[in-house]
Amino acid sequence: MSIFEAPGGRAPRPCPLRVAILGCTGSVGRQALDVCRRHPDRLQVTALSAYRSVAQTLSAAREFGVAHVAFADEQVRHDPALAELPQGCELGFGSQAAADLARLDDVDAVLVSVVGAAGIHASLAALEAGKIVCPANKEALVVGGELLMPLARPGRLIPVDSEHSAIYQCLVGERREDAVRVWLTCSGGPFRGRSRAQLAQASAAEALAHPTWKMGPKITIDCATLMNKGLEVIEAHHLFGLPYDAIAVLVHPQSLVHSMVEFADGSVKAQLGPADMREAIQYAFSYPERWSASVTPVDFWEVGSVSFEAPDTQAFACLDLAVSAGRAGGTLPCAMNAANEVANRAFREERVGFLDVARIVEQVMGQTVREPVESLGQLMEVDARARALARAFVEERA
Repeated sequence: MSIFEAPGGRAPRPCPLRVAILGCTGSVGRQALDVCRRHPDRLQVTALSAYRSVAQTLSAAREFGVAHVAFADEQVRHDPALAELPQGCELGFGSQAAADLARLDDVDAVLVSVVGAAGIHASLAALEAGKIVCPANKEALVVGGELLMPLARPGRLIPVDSEHSAIYQCLVGERREDAVRVWLTCSGGPFRGRSRAQLAQASAAEALAHPTWKMGPKITIDCATLMNKGLEVIEAHHLFGLPYDAIAVLVHPQSLVHSMVEFADGSVKAQLGPADMREAIQYAFSYPERWSASVTPVDFWEVGSVSFEAPDTQAFACLDLAVSAGRAGGTLPCAMNAANEVANRAFREERVGFLDVARIVEQVMGQTVREPVESLGQLMEVDARARALARAFVEERA
């Protein structure tokens, strides 16, 4: 199953579209709120979730008059700031609280921007409930694509990652059999061009200084290691039903070409735009329409030139590790992703070095027995085992 056929499934959408924004205080969540702010006649925010940012979430809840708010962290249940909850607004807590929002009758579309593998629960709930699902959480598909994609309905799963949104837009109106390859672009991150010897000295502060995109810390480190692009290759495989050999990674430092699709006749379609997630978020909400821009369009007179190059997979080993996990399939991508989340955090906390991220992921993958995916419970067990292994490897290096 893929969403390749989605452009043919253009069922009319409600207006206004009632949206739940899961992970509303993160980078994507805040930008989604800005899109809603710019289109109040077309979008109605009915539900918000966050991990623990009470004041920021309640501020948005009051601004948009939402009916439902949820926090994943049980410890905020007694936060005095909750007294400022809008009158009549329902409140939920716990690990399943965001998933509960995804099932609500007064929600038409669910933007899943929860960080990490935790997003799989909300994604599964939204798909099962038949909602329009706008995934900004690539880890959910990396971990559980084999569970999630069979539930995807044409025209109801619109990706928000800029690269996958670009591919989706390039495929509108095209035939499945005519697409022979996708070019998945990436900026190369802050360390593009550095050797392994230079990367051994790279700091977390340097890695967090992304040259073109403004994102949360976890994904910014993933961009620096190129793990993010490996996760996106797996995501593209699941979303578009393409074999791994038909997905190529291309370094494009200017971040103007968000991805390209190559067709059987040799022609290539590219989607270009500013390095701003609001464009992809708005398209997911507006599809199949296009609304007035929430971003400043690119001035191509000022661009000058664009360039492309192959990724250096020897220096940035995470890319190949992720793709090899994807090719193996089953539970191995789940273990790989869990190990990366642990190693990524350890690097941000300066407990391991930059090159240790790939080493830890490789060690965990080497000690994981691949199994066919059978259930969400099974994946959570694999995730827990991989995290424990990764933490042990972190301690060895700390």
